[in-house]
Formats: sequence, structure tokens, C-alpha cells
Amino acid sequence: MSGFTRKIDNNYKVKTLSSSSLSWLRRRLDRGIFAVLGSISLIALGLIFFFIFREAIPLFYKVSVASFFGPTWLPTFDPPSYGALSMIAGSALVTVAALAVAVPVGLSAAAFIAEVAPGIMKDITKSIIEILAGIPSVVYGFFGLALLAPFLQTTFSLSTGRTALTAAIILSIMALPTIASLAEDALTAVPSSYREASLAMGATRWETMWRVTIPAAFSGLLGAVILGMGRAIGETMAVLMVAGNSPQITTSLLKPVRTLTAGIALEMGETPFGSTHYHALFSLGVLLLLITLAMNWTAEWFRGRMRRRHHG
Repeated sequence: MSGFTRKIDNNYKVKTLSSSSLSWLRRRLDRGIFAVLGSISLIALGLIFFFIFREAIPLFYKVSVASFFGPTWLPTFDPPSYGALSMIAGSALVTVAALAVAVPVGLSAAAFIAEVAPGIMKDITKSIIEILAGIPSVVYGFFGLALLAPFLQTTFSLSTGRTALTAAIILSIMALPTIASLAEDALTAVPSSYREASLAMGATRWETMWRVTIPAAFSGLLGAVILGMGRAIGETMAVLMVAGNSPQITTSLLKPVRTLTAGIALEMGETPFGSTHYHALFSLGVLLLLITLAMNWTAEWFRGRMRRRHHG
């Protein structure tokens, strides 16, 4: 009987060791697979950086940094001028004007969906926002070109309706679904116990939303705004069709402007490979990349600061 017991114990130990070995091997394999998948994105990002900077740096062998940030963009003149300031100003003007509309409307829509709307209205509103997000940018461009531009031209007695205001309105509509959807997710993720505690202490629904829910979801709301900003500043086709594409520095929304993305899209197809003009367009791409990185860094800094204040 004792020998039979020892045999069972030995078999149990063998099975236990083999099971633990398989579990250890599976964990190592899963860890390796996730490490490879995570490295692919980092490698791809590094290759993008390398390629864009490699093509942009030769410009500064012939053009100074001060000239590159000059106000005049005339790459086909003799002598040529590669000043990107007009397109930087155009991108900033259109993006700020678009966000001035999209941010309050998007956050209000998100608050309505998450906190106020009843079931069926919530479903209808979310469906409309998702439909707006799925419309191709060229369709927005055609809408602005065929309807919005003539309307603004007639309303303000302009020589052309393809202006910064037209581009800003189109971009605000395009950025609205991104902001509203992500902000609604952030508000919904706030624990219901926060709302219940506020209401139990006598606060109204509005006071609860303004003083409890929104501060608790602030980091997510900020992320939604930053992603909406990235959607606006990185848009190409719609802006190319309705902004007028005039490389001038202006503070008026009723004048044509050219953005960085539109400048690259307009001229890259007709630019000789390896020319100074070619490298200048890649330098505009570097500017866009740096602006995006600066926006993301600013968002992370604000989110970290608000998280410390919220938990401190």
C-alpha cells in the first residue's frame, strides 16, 4: 500500500512540474510576442522620423533657418523663397477658429449624451455623431465648395467664398465627432458613486455635472480636445478645396489662406525629386510633426498635473 501511495505522489509531482513548466513557458512566450508587437510600432515611428528628417535636412545646406521662417513662399521664382511663416499662420488661424466652434459644441454634446439624454435620444445622438465621423473628408470638401463657399461669398460680399472662415467651419464639423465621442467616453467612465454622493448632499444635476463629473473626467476631456486639434491641423483634402490656398499672412477669416498640409499636397506631385523645393516640402512635414509632438507633450503635461491635483 505504501508503494502504491509513493507512485501516486511521484505521478502527481511530475504532473505538477510539467504544468508549472508549461505555464512558465507560456508566460515567456506571451511576453515575447507582446514585446515584438510593441517594438513594431516603435520601429515604424523611428523609421518615419528618420525618413522625414533625412529628406528635410539638405534644405538647410542652402537656406538658413531664418529664411525658412520668413513670410514669403515663392519656390518657383528666381531667386526662390522658401518662407513657411504664411502657411504656419494659415494653419494656426484655421485650427484655432475651428476649435473655437468644435470644442464647446463637442463637449456640450458629450455632456448631454452622458448626463442628460434619455435612452432613445442618447442612441440617436450617438448614431448621428458616428455618421459624421464616417463621412470622407473629400465629401466635406465638396459640401464646402458647392454650398458653404457661395453662401459666405454672397453673405459677406466677397470676391471668393474660399476663405479661412469656410475652412474653419468645415474643420469644426470634422473635428466635432472626435471631440464629442471621446469626451462622452471620459464622462461615462466617471464612477456613478461620485454623482450619487453629490446628489445625496443636495446638489442639483447641473451642479453635479459642473463641479464633480467634469473635473473628475478632465484628463479625458483634455485628451479629446487635443485629438480634435490634431484632426483639424492634420486635415488636407477638405482644406485644400475650400481655403483658397493663398500663402499670405492675415488675421482675417474672410481672406484665403494656405495651410501646411495644403501646401505639401499642392506642390509635392510637381516637384523634381531631390530639388531644394522637394526638401523644403519635407521640412514643412517636419514642422507638422513637431507641432503634433508639442501638442501631445502639452496634453500629457496638463493631464499629469490635473491627476496630481485630483489625487493630492
